[in-house]
Amino acid sequence: MADPFWMTWWIWMAGALALGILEIVLPGFIFLGFAIGAAGTGLLLLIPGLAPSLPVLMLIFAVLSLVAWLALRKTFAHPHGQVKTFEHDIND
Repeated sequence: MADPFWMTWWIWMAGALALGILEIVLPGFIFLGFAIGAAGTGLLLLIPGLAPSLPVLMLIFAVLSLVAWLALRKTFAHPHGQVKTFEHDIND
């Protein structure tokens, strides 16, 4: 019997690639966190003998995505309390 499609590692990697491309079109580090989570899930499925159920796989994906999003937010955020201000108008 063939594995369900969610147990195939390359499906997760293709999803990660699609989410990465979507991040380029709609920037904001939202889809990039999901892309990193999908890539991590795909890499975990490469481990021989690992066959989690669908709910466990979704939990792994959610946790990896959340951790990636928090790391991206911490890495690329403005320093606390800093507001971007403009001294001149580009129309002047």
